[in-house]
Amino acid sequence: MEHRKLGNTELSLPVVGFGASSLGQEFRQVKLEKALQSVPVALDLGMDLIDTSPFYGRGMSEVLLGIALRDIPRDRYTLCTKLGRYHLHHFDFSAKRVRESIDVSLHRLGTDHLDIILCHDIEFVPMQQIVDETIPAMQAVRDQGKVRYIGFSGYPQKIFPFVIDQIGVDCVLSYNQYTLQNTRFLDETVPYLKGKGVGAMNAGPFSARLLTNAPLPDWLKEPEAVKEAARQAALFCQDQGVDIAQLALQFSLTHPDMATTIAGSANPDNIRKWARWAATPLDQALLAEVQRIFEPVHNIGHLEGLPENN
Repeated sequence: MEHRKLGNTELSLPVVGFGASSLGQEFRQVKLEKALQSVPVALDLGMDLIDTSPFYGRGMSEVLLGIALRDIPRDRYTLCTKLGRYHLHHFDFSAKRVRESIDVSLHRLGTDHLDIILCHDIEFVPMQQIVDETIPAMQAVRDQGKVRYIGFSGYPQKIFPFVIDQIGVDCVLSYNQYTLQNTRFLDETVPYLKGKGVGAMNAGPFSARLLTNAPLPDWLKEPEAVKEAARQAALFCQDQGVDIAQLALQFSLTHPDMATTIAGSANPDNIRKWARWAATPLDQALLAEVQRIFEPVHNIGHLEGLPENN
C-alpha cells in the first residue's frame, strides 16, 4: 500500500485508511467475528491508519477496536480518534470534556497514546469555542504525551480557514467532498492547507453509498438531481463491466496532496476488494465519461450543521 506524508507531521499514512465506524454498527448490524477480523485484515493489507470516534456506536467502535488490537504491536498502526460528538445531537467541546474524552478513548482502545485526535464535526456548534477552548485543551493534553497530533473534522469547507486562521493544528479531515461528484475539498481547501503545512485527510470516497450500487439510504441529504446523476453513472459503469465503487475509490486516491482516503467496513471481503482496487490502474476513459455525467451537478452538496457555518 502506498503511503504519503501527512502535512508537516512525522506520520506517513496509507492512501487507503481503515475506517472503523462500521464496527459501531453505525449503518447496519454487524457480525462480531467479522468485525474483529476486519482489523487484522486491513493491517495485513497495509491499511495501517485506523480511524474511529466515540460517536460511532456510542463507544462500541472504540471498544471493539481495543479488543481487536489487543495482541497487535502498537507500532504496526496509526490510531486516530475524535472527541466532542457523542450522539446525533449531543456535542460537548468543553475543555473538561476534552480531557475526559481522551482518557476514556485511551482506556477503550487499550493504548497509552493516540497518534491523532480530532474535534468531531465542529460545524454543529459555534466554532469560536473550538478556537478559544477546545484546541487549547487538546494542546495541553498533547504536551502531556497522550496524543501526538491534533486537528478537526467536518463537512462545510468554510470551517477549515475559520479555525486555522486563528490557531494552529496539524491536520484536518473532510468527508464526502473529494469524490467523483464533489471535489470542493481539493478545489477550495487543500491548496490553503498545503500553504499552512496542515495535513489533508479525506473520508467517504463512496459518499454515503451515493457512489455505489447499493440502495440509497433515506437519510442521504444530497439533492434529487445529484442522486439521479449518481444512478445514471452507476448504470453506465455497470454497462462497462465496472462497479462504480471501484472507480470512486480509485479517483479519491489520485491526488498526491491527499494523504489518505478513509473507507469503512466491518466486512473483511470489502477490505480485500478495496486493496485490489487500489492496486489497479484507473480507467481514464471511463472516468472522463462518468465525470461528464456528473458535470451538471458537480460540487453540489448540502448544508450540514449550523447555517452560519456553511
